[in-house]
Amino acid sequence: MLTLATEVDVLARFGRALADPIRCRLLLALREAPAHPSDLADRLGISRTRLSNHLACLRDCGLVVAVPVGRRTRYELADPRLGHALDDLRTAVVAVEADRSCVDAEGKGCC
Repeated sequence: MLTLATEVDVLARFGRALADPIRCRLLLALREAPAHPSDLADRLGISRTRLSNHLACLRDCGLVVAVPVGRRTRYELADPRLGHALDDLRTAVVAVEADRSCVDAEGKGCC
């Protein structure tokens, strides 16, 4: 049974999903069109095992759904509005300090 998430829960799930660059790339790929895991792995240049872990995270966050197609499974965004939200986030202007406050930003890929 599906339940609706609260506004805060939705934002937290989106934040968790976007916290990883591979999941960001995966969401952007699915924004363009639904796809099968093997095609997504090839497109992103990652192993199918690694892709599977990221797809599981995105499913757990409620952002993607698995659609059975014969013997295969196709993945797509759970709601078309997520594509619009990704577009809005992608084109938003973000104010970033020139001198990063996190000394480990380069190594950790944060900030």
